[in-house]
Amino acid sequence: MAKLRFMILLLLFSSVFSVDFLFNSFTNVKNLTLINDAHIDGSVIRMTNDSNQYSYGRVFYPTKLPMKPISSFSTTFIFSILPQIPTSPGFGLAFLLCNTTSPPDALASQYFGLFNNFPSVFPLIAVEFDTGQNPEFNDIDDNHIGIDLNNIESINATPAGYYNSSAAFFPLRMRTGQNIRAWIDFDGENFEFNVTIAPIGISRPSIPTLSYKNPIIANYISSDMYFGFSASKTNWIEAQRVLAWSFSDSGPARDLNTTNLPVFQPESSSSSFSGGAIAGIVVGCVVFVLICASVFYLWGRHIKGKEEEEDEIEDWELEYWPHRFSYEELSAATGEFRRDNLLGSGGFGRVYRGILLNKTQVAVKCVNHDSKQGLREFMAEISSMGRLQHKNLVQMRGWCRKGNELMLVYDYMPNGSLNKWVFDNPEKLLGWEQRRRILVDVAEGLNYLHHGWDQVVIHRDVKSSNILLDAEMRGRLGDFGLAKLYQHGEVPNTTRVVGTLGYLAPELATVTAPTSASDVYSFGVVLLEVACGRRPIETSVAEEEVVLIDWVRDLYAKGCATEAADARIQGEFDLRDMEMVLKLGLACCHPDPQRRPTMKEVVALLLGEDLPEAPGKVLSDLVRGGGDDGELGEEAPLQSLPPV
Repeated sequence: MAKLRFMILLLLFSSVFSVDFLFNSFTNVKNLTLINDAHIDGSVIRMTNDSNQYSYGRVFYPTKLPMKPISSFSTTFIFSILPQIPTSPGFGLAFLLCNTTSPPDALASQYFGLFNNFPSVFPLIAVEFDTGQNPEFNDIDDNHIGIDLNNIESINATPAGYYNSSAAFFPLRMRTGQNIRAWIDFDGENFEFNVTIAPIGISRPSIPTLSYKNPIIANYISSDMYFGFSASKTNWIEAQRVLAWSFSDSGPARDLNTTNLPVFQPESSSSSFSGGAIAGIVVGCVVFVLICASVFYLWGRHIKGKEEEEDEIEDWELEYWPHRFSYEELSAATGEFRRDNLLGSGGFGRVYRGILLNKTQVAVKCVNHDSKQGLREFMAEISSMGRLQHKNLVQMRGWCRKGNELMLVYDYMPNGSLNKWVFDNPEKLLGWEQRRRILVDVAEGLNYLHHGWDQVVIHRDVKSSNILLDAEMRGRLGDFGLAKLYQHGEVPNTTRVVGTLGYLAPELATVTAPTSASDVYSFGVVLLEVACGRRPIETSVAEEEVVLIDWVRDLYAKGCATEAADARIQGEFDLRDMEMVLKLGLACCHPDPQRRPTMKEVVALLLGEDLPEAPGKVLSDLVRGGGDDGELGEEAPLQSLPPV
């Protein structure tokens, strides 16, 4: 009985000291400790005062966090850092834990308002989001994240950015005013910090931006600690804002509502000039324009139009992708678009291999401005690829527009496209196991487009040449130039028939609206060509074998579908497995789109997952149309297939 009372008291004690809160904004929030210049400005926290030459501010949650014995916590918050003058020195802000709200000997105008020039052992830990570079303290650059143990010189630091699902790193400038979300997780048992950042609109990356694990952390932790934010500035204005904040010491911090957050942008530079200065500038500009117009009138109009087209950033450009590469960056990365860096070309334009300054390899696609797809293709790729995140899709890194030149930057796929490994590379022929794995990869990527996102994405050009292979020979679906996005349940509406001959679903000849079923048809063609080692249309064979689908369907009707298997890999595959893939390809290519499987069912069949009916019966019904139309004549009944 005494033991039970002790356990109850222990639980009550734990619950009393548990810290868990969520602020989706700071409107009417009263229970925060604001120090010096920190203040609530509408719905956000401003850390410093623009009108003060030297300013610092701190904000703390009023309840101390129990830390010893060493406990864990999780927090997420949204911040924005915006300088008045982009070229001015940067300051940044810090998340901190400290056993006091007034760290001793801190320099109020520098070092986030937390430190001085002399490191010491004192209960203070900060995660800095630093937007300035101070060589005196070995800052790695002017845009980094660091772990500070009561020392302005970080014990561990890394450039600011985030990793996508393919472990590719995306730099992220923190000093542009954009809203950035941060996650900080502390594992007290292992003395480990994990810090992650990403722009608003991107889900939490699975790989942290910075990880630091060291028992030395225990020296800077007291029994209980205040926690919050701190920032400072000198005579340069830099608005450091906290827009939302969630915290928990009993599990993951609750998710923040990122909708309807205020957006902060640089003020017009004219606001910082006096009236006399503005007048002088206006007069000077008028005189200059008149002189130029008198000499170069027609030529000047032409150049002006070109410059406006190059420099103007339209609203949709900012909405769809946060990183805009400069033309100079991409020119340098590709060696001024040298011919020996050309990966391929066609009606869509040219693709070049490039190496960015951080040594990351990329593929730069230059869309022909006079192509039939042109800007329409460019915007489609921006609107879809810029927001899609899946391990089996080629990830888009950013874009560049210079006048009518459109450039899209992707992850570089070192092993090229699937069709080259099946048809054009006899010395390194792709084996069945690798083909099988790639088919599963692409099926999962296409399933994500159809069912795994908040909108339905119809690719419209699924084919083996658009399936690219990464360094590990895993398949990724690329080239979203023809993609269409729809709300779930929405009826597609378009008047353009697009795609590639041999992969187009038959219904598109009479009904131009693409559907997920038309994507399934194209994937079915890919299944057949990869299994058979034959292109969809082959003119160098007997007349009855020219169209791949018809040839395999005829063999299936005779009960010998596996005779269509690629003879070059005979002995590498299990006959029942090959039969299943061929039947699945025919099922996907059923003339009636209503009788094709969904990509969810395709993935399940390829992975051998449970279906309501035996896989063999499902495939038989799909291929034969459920036995109602007899399109394939009288075939021998299919046997039930085991999981693959």
